[in-house]
Amino acid sequence: MNRYPLWKYIMIAVAVLIGFIYTLPNFFGESPAVQVSSAKATVKVDNSMTERVAQTLQAAGISHTGMYFEQNGPVGTVRVRLASTDQQLRARDLLEKSLNPDPSDPSYVVALNLLSASPAWLRSLHALPMYLGLDLRGGVHFLLQVDMSGALTKRYDAMTGDVRTLLRDKNIRHNGIDRVGQTIEVKFRDAATRDAARDVLRDGLPDLQLTDQDAGDEFKLVGALSPQAIKTAQDNALRQNITTLHNRINELGVAEPVIQQQGADRIVVQLPGVQDVAKAKDILGRTATLEVRLVDDSPEATSALASGTVPFGLERYTDRDGRPVLVRRQVILTGENLQDAQAGFDGQTQQPAVHLTLDSKGARIFRDVTRDNVGKRMAILLFEKGKGEVVTAPVIRTEISGGRVQISGSMTTVEANDTALLLRAGSLAAPMEIIEERTIGPSLGADNIQKGFHSVVYGFAAIAVFIILYYGLFGVFSVIALAVNLLLLIALLSMLQATLTLPGIAAIALTLGMAIDANVLINERIREELRNGASPQQAIHLGFERAWGTILDSNVTTLIAAVALLAFGSGPVRGFAIVHTIGILTSMFSAVVVARALANLWYGRRKKLTKISIGQVWKPKGV
Repeated sequence: MNRYPLWKYIMIAVAVLIGFIYTLPNFFGESPAVQVSSAKATVKVDNSMTERVAQTLQAAGISHTGMYFEQNGPVGTVRVRLASTDQQLRARDLLEKSLNPDPSDPSYVVALNLLSASPAWLRSLHALPMYLGLDLRGGVHFLLQVDMSGALTKRYDAMTGDVRTLLRDKNIRHNGIDRVGQTIEVKFRDAATRDAARDVLRDGLPDLQLTDQDAGDEFKLVGALSPQAIKTAQDNALRQNITTLHNRINELGVAEPVIQQQGADRIVVQLPGVQDVAKAKDILGRTATLEVRLVDDSPEATSALASGTVPFGLERYTDRDGRPVLVRRQVILTGENLQDAQAGFDGQTQQPAVHLTLDSKGARIFRDVTRDNVGKRMAILLFEKGKGEVVTAPVIRTEISGGRVQISGSMTTVEANDTALLLRAGSLAAPMEIIEERTIGPSLGADNIQKGFHSVVYGFAAIAVFIILYYGLFGVFSVIALAVNLLLLIALLSMLQATLTLPGIAAIALTLGMAIDANVLINERIREELRNGASPQQAIHLGFERAWGTILDSNVTTLIAAVALLAFGSGPVRGFAIVHTIGILTSMFSAVVVARALANLWYGRRKKLTKISIGQVWKPKGV
């Protein structure tokens, strides 16, 4: 009646063993480390950087406790584990000077970090500790303000080109198209032409609200975005900026960053484990912008460039070989029109190239521009940290249609891969500025961990003492099942690489209280069966069987609330919900399966069992 088959005991033993192995890394803590990654798309970090870093530290007499290279997709990172924070700071300063001889134009990001100190054999089993949130691990917190007017300015710049293209396609002549503030002005010679243009623009650009402004012999159409179009442009800019920040920070190997919207025009960025605010800003500043412009190679522009002046309407940039290039201010395409970028080779010359895929709007613009500028050069510019660079400036040989564009020229295979990576990662749709920054040191995080750990331990101890005193040996079974529940919960969180925060620790403490509730239901049901005259073996069997329905109902209703928090919550609420949801599932397993396995193991093989240790069994009066 109260016997488990051998396979069930083996299953429980295996579950406990796996839980112990994957819980173990959380007790080794973290050690200070230095992280080296690329600061530019054209600079690659590969395995050779490990030797360079090792030689630099060895020459300065700085010993390390571990060094490894990690390839996260096409992006590489070197991490060095050090014995103390003093050596961590010395190593950071030394590597900064060695790798970045020109501080104004750094090629590498040398940042402080924290790494798990668990032994190599655990890491080989992929037994890793839980990620710790900002409140436990320490790190940096930024609040970024998105310049929505800048997003609208980009939108108006793009629409100015659309207006020009539409009027040209319909053969409607105009006296000039200009963006004036947050409006677009189109001038005409007569009212009839203006009216025809209005009909064309209303059909082609429904988001543009048009009004007439006539002054004497000058006829104008003034276009402004509708309120709904403005809101859509701002929402899209915010989403694109969040996506871009995710791509950039993930490529740099920051563990479990938090990047989320706050309000209508702000973004919260939290980087756990990063203690260097300056380098964290550097990481955020790695967002790049792609622009396509026409090159001015006219004799006037060439002579002006030779004399060191820049004519009005042009801007001076340098290509990757350091040669100056004069490009027009008008932006033809931006990264918003880019759908994909892949490295490859030129089909004719077999030289390294980057193949771009444009959206429908970008394909139409590119077709028109290349058709009207055959024989001229077109520059592909990348802007990183406010500095623009001409990646390539090929000559337009023929009209390019279909939305597929090839960038080729003086670039290596590595540069082609890096350029494609940078373009795929996206660009900022609107400028941002940091309006709040906060650093949480590792000492404060360690204090939070200690307090959270003590709260769970003291709560567990109080529950264990009460249950053992009240239920005797069955109380011991309940406490062991509760310990298994805690072990499996932490192991699952570690295996899932979940992020533990202070609300998560609160969820663990709450899970302990809810898990023991299931054991209380089972023990009280066994007592009830004993009071009703059942034999001890029968009472154990009926107690577990009849309590199961109540346990399932109570946990399912709680699970519904936890899943609702998980689906609709964010930030600390979501962290609480994740731990709470997993805790409910592990508590059902430990209370019903593990506790019964212990009872069966202890009492199941006794044929003449007359008494069990489950505390005082009070019988009703008169019985």
